[in-house]
Amino acid sequence: MNPPPLPRRNPIASFFIGLWDVMNFTRRLILNLLFFGLLLLLLMAFVAALGMGASSTRVLHERTTLVIAPEGRLVEQYSTDPVSRALAKALGERNAGEIQLRDLIRAIEAAKDDKKIERVLLDLDRLQPSGFASLREVAGALQELRAGGKQVLAFSQSMGQSQYLLAAQADEVYLDPMGGLLLEGLGRYRQYFRTGLQEKLGVDVHLFKVGQYKSAAEPYVLDAASAEAKEADLFWMNDVWQRYLADIAAARKLDAAQLAAGIDTLPEGIAAAEGDLARFALQQKLVDGLKTREEMDALLAERGVADGDADGGYRQIALGDYLLQLDAQRSPIDKRPQVAVVVAEGEIAGGDLPAGRIGGESTSALLRAARDDDDVKAVVLRVDSPGGEVFASEQIRREVDALKAAGKPVVVSMGDLAASGGYWISMNADRIYADESTITGSIGIFGMIPNFTRSLDKIGVHTDGVGTTRFAGAFDVTRPMDPAVGQVIQSVINKGYADFTGKVAQARNQSVEAVDAVAQGRVWSGAQAKERGLVDEFGGLKAAVADAAGRAKLGEAGKFRVRYIEKAATPFAQFMSGFAGSRAGAWMLADSGIARMLLARQMPELDTQLRFVEDAMKDRNGAPVKSLAYCFCGF
Repeated sequence: MNPPPLPRRNPIASFFIGLWDVMNFTRRLILNLLFFGLLLLLLMAFVAALGMGASSTRVLHERTTLVIAPEGRLVEQYSTDPVSRALAKALGERNAGEIQLRDLIRAIEAAKDDKKIERVLLDLDRLQPSGFASLREVAGALQELRAGGKQVLAFSQSMGQSQYLLAAQADEVYLDPMGGLLLEGLGRYRQYFRTGLQEKLGVDVHLFKVGQYKSAAEPYVLDAASAEAKEADLFWMNDVWQRYLADIAAARKLDAAQLAAGIDTLPEGIAAAEGDLARFALQQKLVDGLKTREEMDALLAERGVADGDADGGYRQIALGDYLLQLDAQRSPIDKRPQVAVVVAEGEIAGGDLPAGRIGGESTSALLRAARDDDDVKAVVLRVDSPGGEVFASEQIRREVDALKAAGKPVVVSMGDLAASGGYWISMNADRIYADESTITGSIGIFGMIPNFTRSLDKIGVHTDGVGTTRFAGAFDVTRPMDPAVGQVIQSVINKGYADFTGKVAQARNQSVEAVDAVAQGRVWSGAQAKERGLVDEFGGLKAAVADAAGRAKLGEAGKFRVRYIEKAATPFAQFMSGFAGSRAGAWMLADSGIARMLLARQMPELDTQLRFVEDAMKDRNGAPVKSLAYCFCGF
């Protein structure tokens, strides 16, 4: 007897039942993935512990060559979190690399007295162009290394004039026969948007400023650089460039005028070398010889200790591994009095910002932490900033004043750039140090408001309504700007400039008239700034630390500790960076497709000018008018 036929399901019911089955399956799948992911994470932690233990026992042998091959740009402070850096290193990412200036100098200084380091090889191909002030600090450390009796060799397949400043400090410089090296000079060229904004898009940009030479916002209102901007830029760039030529000439025992002549006759010189850039560099005595990497490795194996198991066939240690060796030698307990270093790098904006940016609240908090720490006896504020928001800059300046009031000396060490707001946060220090090639000054204020009335009119959009007062809604960028509103804004900018010059005059013991004469938004090199009383001494971070320690009566180096006060990494970040930094972790991550999905690829960086203006337009404090102290003066 056949069973009765099953009743047919309603098509709608079948759909929802099927949908429920799919959802149920998806739920179980996700839970299983989470479970196995957690299990994998625990396994990775166990392997990481083994890997970190193995890496920490690595032995540094006699007659080792220290290979300094930095990848990325020199920075005062990492702008990415430890997890991202560790994953990027494990996966071989090189585009977003950063090298802390302090680490590079620390390794060079340690190698000078390390009897196991026989020589140093500079491989600078992947070092991205940096400011000349920081490069000159590294060059000074290399000079001391050579003076200490250590041989320094430099090799490159192809490098620019920025990297060459370091390579020139070597005893011998070698270039690949198919490589190139050109000294070309300094240039500063920007894009100007007036025609595109105003005539093409209908965006009217209203600029309010004080300072004849304050050219930061010129690209939005002009089609080309003003005569004042060109005059000021060429003045400081010529000073920096002549110093660069002098540094190269001194290192290579050449004549600076001869180097300059070689650039002026570049087409003829390269033609005479039959287009061979490597041969041209050799003829100009910029390098000592032409060698392939294999030939360079053979030379190092011959002068050092041959090691068939090592990269290149000679006994060596990489910069990162050497830094780990130095870290392992540090005592976890150090009761010596401290000189604290607070890094202020990047653009200045309000709020609590991550590393690589200067936040009015976050940087102030670091300075407060130094003030409240009884072990900290003096503070060095290391500044590398083009400036930013006036109020955020003032917040940080007040903390510098509070440190001094608490009896703790504050010394500023300027890096590549300490201009506009970067100078604002520096001016109240007990002493200001800068390199001769630091870029500083730019004491001026501007405000900028775009107006989109004509842009919207092009697509038939209009703004209308009512307000209870004449100025209700007057700052709306979709309404035509009332001239009275422009008057209000200019008054705010004028007040900001008066505050700036007045505070500089008070901090630097000068008259307001004297400060105004060297202000006006004009940019100076460190040497020019010292001549005008804006900087006290020449020197890098090391000199600033010694000065701060002296003011606090801490004695000579060795009797005090230098400690960087920075945001502490989270426990998870510490774990992940340690895991990815271990050999086992690096091996696992390098072969893991999941890890590659977790690592966010760096997006192409937006134009600095547009990004800063976009951030500045954000209404963080509820004020309709925001004054800015900023300098687009990088090179």
